[in-house]
Amino acid sequence: MSNELHVPRGSTAGAGHVLDIDPKRAGWTYSSLRVVELAAGGTHTFTTGDSEWIVLPLQGGCTVHVTGEVFTLLGREGVFAGTTDFAYLPRDARAQISSGAGGRFALAGAKCERRLPARYGPAPEVPVEERGSGNCARKVRNFASADAFVCDRLIAVEVITPGGNWSSYPPHKHDEHRPGEEAELEEIYYFEIDGPNGFGYQRVSPSRDGGADLLAEVRSGDAVLVPDGWHGPSVAQPGHDMYYLNVMAGPGETREWRICFHPDHVESTGVYR
Repeated sequence: MSNELHVPRGSTAGAGHVLDIDPKRAGWTYSSLRVVELAAGGTHTFTTGDSEWIVLPLQGGCTVHVTGEVFTLLGREGVFAGTTDFAYLPRDARAQISSGAGGRFALAGAKCERRLPARYGPAPEVPVEERGSGNCARKVRNFASADAFVCDRLIAVEVITPGGNWSSYPPHKHDEHRPGEEAELEEIYYFEIDGPNGFGYQRVSPSRDGGADLLAEVRSGDAVLVPDGWHGPSVAQPGHDMYYLNVMAGPGETREWRICFHPDHVESTGVYR
């Protein structure tokens, strides 16, 4: 189980992707993530199928063509440089990403029912939240949180954790449907670490017999799957800031992010909020 949950960079490469996690690969129903690297002048063409997608520049800018729309994404120098603009792609569409200077782009996806219009998300409109304090402080960029941007099922945010800090703490879960308390969501963590030879650690612990159980050393380009279980902490190596992209989706009738904390750490919820 542990080896299946940790997806090292390059282990799912193919068809133009350096990372490709689809529901079949993950063993679940909704959440997907692809990372595409384009050389200067490169293009990537794909069909969205039964999923909605967000094109999120990780490094560099690009032009996105979809359903007769053209979105020019200015992007950014890298994930630690700040927020970025992005593009939302509807299901049942053909899309092309092209980049004159080249770059690296995340495609965050979720199987969905509604076909919403293609849209552009400006970087200045991305809500940025300072969460936690002390060595649990981190920055959350809520570009496609449930409250910030309309999707059918997809929820996605970015988190920057300063070197030496913990985030995704206290451990929390969202693997049951309990109205008003917890929403069932499949989740992917995608990591990048600032600086050469940087690394971090990710913990996932069981919330049920035979559930997800992982302690992994993660490096730039790695991903971790969270089908269920308590997840956290995410630990950044001192001197090396940690970035992770969270991609979530689930079966609930309402698109919402509701979690519960591990009862052994409930007294620490103040550092999470």
